[in-house]
Amino acid sequence: MSHKAGFVNIIGNPNVGKSTLMNAFIGEKLSIITSKAQTTRHRILGIVNGDNFQVILSDTPGIIKPAYELQESMMDFVKSAFEDADVLIYMVEIGEKELKDEAFFKKITNSKIPVLLLLNKIDKSDQQQLEAQVQIWSEKVPNAEIFPISALEGFNVTEVFNRIIELLPASPAFYPKDQLTDKPERFFVNETIREKILMHYKKEIPYAVEIDTEEFFEEDKIIRMRSVIMVERNTQKGIIIGHKGSALKRVGIEARKDLEQFFGKQVHLELYVKVNKNWRSDQRQLKRFGYNQK
Repeated sequence: MSHKAGFVNIIGNPNVGKSTLMNAFIGEKLSIITSKAQTTRHRILGIVNGDNFQVILSDTPGIIKPAYELQESMMDFVKSAFEDADVLIYMVEIGEKELKDEAFFKKITNSKIPVLLLLNKIDKSDQQQLEAQVQIWSEKVPNAEIFPISALEGFNVTEVFNRIIELLPASPAFYPKDQLTDKPERFFVNETIREKILMHYKKEIPYAVEIDTEEFFEEDKIIRMRSVIMVERNTQKGIIIGHKGSALKRVGIEARKDLEQFFGKQVHLELYVKVNKNWRSDQRQLKRFGYNQK
């Protein structure tokens, strides 16, 4: 049997469950998951290997109309997902009617590569609603194969994955067979800390935050990390730290627990908060944080 390999790129509006699906396919928590929109900021590759296949999954930011430089850069990651895909997954949820960007929608309906339209969160619907939704989407995207799924409950996830393998082109592996992702370890430290901030802080705070892991030293039994939480204003710094440091301490404790599970060894995590004014609109800063790839 010949070996198959290819890029499978997942796109959709914010909050449709793209990261949940990616993690379900991989069996590891690579993409952070929260109930807030714009949780995914980067394009994250997750690699699933079998004896005769390699599936390279790409989780991209949710499609939005950009309001500032950071969001422009996030949408550039989505555009790049169209360029190298062998299979395109367009993910929608029950009750959704359209993609937030018409140009992206046209790219999907005119796609020359296989498109799988995944109708997610069907655990929140009944049979009548599901059938109506399948009808709507089959008319809107006639070039797509439609799969009703629940990424959270795992319903139909295996069937979708098997169909992906069938659609992959014959190709040698692109990455070493023991590799899980294209991102370095520090990236997952940053994302884990950011996930806790998304979970525990309200309004603008999570979106004004960027994490920079300045130190990462791995010893036999422990990994020592030092990470800086960057905010845009002094008032945000005070909110992140909280009364007598209580809010920052909670973020540190929860992040450390997750990181110990991820790396499989003890973690010592030091957290600091710094003000980095208007970093979301600063081209140089965005490049430094891996966003602006132009």
